[in-house]
Amino acid sequence: MRPSTLRALKRAAELTRQNRLTEAVLIAEPVILAADTYEGDEILRWLADHVTDFTGETGNDQKESP
Repeated sequence: MRPSTLRALKRAAELTRQNRLTEAVLIAEPVILAADTYEGDEILRWLADHVTDFTGETGNDQKESP
């Protein structure tokens, strides 16, 4: 993945955690749309591996069931 793509995804994650979803999409969408098939696959893997970067949750944030 190109460094510029990774920077955009990380920035989008940061903005999403700050509830600035519109700005996050404005940053991430052009990068994702410009990706070729190979980089698109890398982006999908990165997003799947870093979902908590967007939610701000950790494995310890799970709620206990009654």
